[in-house]
Amino acid sequence: MILVTGATGTVGSEVLRRLPAGAEVRAMSRDPARVTAAGHAVEAVRGDHRDPRSLAAALRGVRRAFLVTNGVQGDDDVRFLRAAGEAGVRHVVKLSAAAVLDRDAQDLVTRWQRSCEEALRTSGLEWTLLRPRAFMSNALGWTGSVRAEQVVRALHGTAVTSCVDPRDVAEVAVRALTEEGHGGSSYTLTGPEAISAAEQTRVLGRLLGRPLRFEELSRDQARAALRRRHPAPVAEALLESADRGRDGAKARVEDTVRTVTGHGARTFRDWARDHLAAFVPPPDLPRESTAVRGTLDRNSMVPG
Repeated sequence: MILVTGATGTVGSEVLRRLPAGAEVRAMSRDPARVTAAGHAVEAVRGDHRDPRSLAAALRGVRRAFLVTNGVQGDDDVRFLRAAGEAGVRHVVKLSAAAVLDRDAQDLVTRWQRSCEEALRTSGLEWTLLRPRAFMSNALGWTGSVRAEQVVRALHGTAVTSCVDPRDVAEVAVRALTEEGHGGSSYTLTGPEAISAAEQTRVLGRLLGRPLRFEELSRDQARAALRRRHPAPVAEALLESADRGRDGAKARVEDTVRTVTGHGARTFRDWARDHLAAFVPPPDLPRESTAVRGTLDRNSMVPG
């Protein structure tokens, strides 16, 4: 039995879609009704890292698990790993972040991710760590302003990041969950190129067949946007992460996706083409100004 936590999230939902037909799969979510599995049978269960009974039920009979947590400074990983050990789980594949490898990354979120990794490595369970850069799908945060104003807003718009398609991260996760030989491995996952928000804007515009404008956010605008979505300490951590990107810390490209899956990582153009409908305005959408959106948090709890 394979357990997928974060089953309705960016990567967890893609993992569910890619697990082989016939595999015994259980999906854990706070809202099981939202779980979709693209046509094959999945047992959806309610689970909460802070509810020991729900964890025990979700882990019953599980031998491999995909672990996603986002409670910064919390002990959800420790709780899950303790319950997993008691349930007889053999192997945990953990979604972490590439930033943990950067010695200069000392923001709150990255320090929390490092502590989560350490909890897994010392748990006594077999482990695999997935360390993605920022997700290409965070560009979906621009859909409102693109639809209404034909504009993208971000901080440090010329800073480049080797962002990765969540589908590629999910494919690596599925390999680690279904094949032998991945125990004790840490995989840094990036796209095939380092690209800036300004260039992503140009790519989107070309695909849409209409020019899009890029506008640089001030630091105060970015902070305000992030604080609408996150507690203040997390917002500050994401601003620190954005500054590291400005300084070139997120530009390195790895070929790990090809090494593990056998195919090269998707480009941002690939991702954008497949999600273009999200940026196309309905015919009756009024052309009105939208609020400044927070587009720094490229994968909210993975500052990359």
